[in-house]
Amino acid sequence: MNKTELIGQISDRAALGRREAEAALDATIDAITSSVRGGDAVRITGFGTFKPRNRAARVGRNPQTGASVRIKASRGIAFAAGATLKSNLNSSARAAAKKAAAPARKTVAKKAAAPAKKAAAPAKKAAAPAKKAPAAKKAVVGKAPAPRKAASKAPAKTAAARKR
Repeated sequence: MNKTELIGQISDRAALGRREAEAALDATIDAITSSVRGGDAVRITGFGTFKPRNRAARVGRNPQTGASVRIKASRGIAFAAGATLKSNLNSSARAAAKKAAAPARKTVAKKAAAPAKKAAAPAKKAAAPAKKAPAAKKAVVGKAPAPRKAASKAPAKTAAARKR
C-alpha cells in the first residue's frame, strides 16, 4: 500500500474527504517526525513505538575496491510493533486456514518420515556388522545382503586364537 492508497482507506473509514484525509495523514507523519527528531519516543497504544536510534561512527569497506571507508555517526529510527498489532497479524483468516491445514500436513509428514526411519534403521544394522567377523553377521529379513568390499586389513582374530 502506498500513501495514495492509505489516504483513500482513511477517507473511506473515517468518512472524510480525500483532502481532509491527506491533511490528517500529513499532520500525523509530521508530528511523529518532529518528536523523534527531538529525541522522544512516540508510543501509539495498540500500534507500536517509534524510537530514535544513534549509530556510532565505524569503518566500512568499499565492495568494489575493498578499501576501508570511514562512515560518520548518524541517527536513525526504529519501530517496535505493539501487542495489539502483533495479535491482529497473527490471528488473521490466513492463520485460521493454516491451523485447519496443519493436521493434514503433519499426518502426511509422519507417514513419509516413518518409512524413512525404518529404512535407515536396517542400513545402520547392516553397516555395523560389516566391521566384525563374518560369523557374527546378522541376517536382515526381506533384504538382500549388501555387497562386500575387498578386505584391506588383516582379518580379526578369533576367540581361540586370542587364548593361545
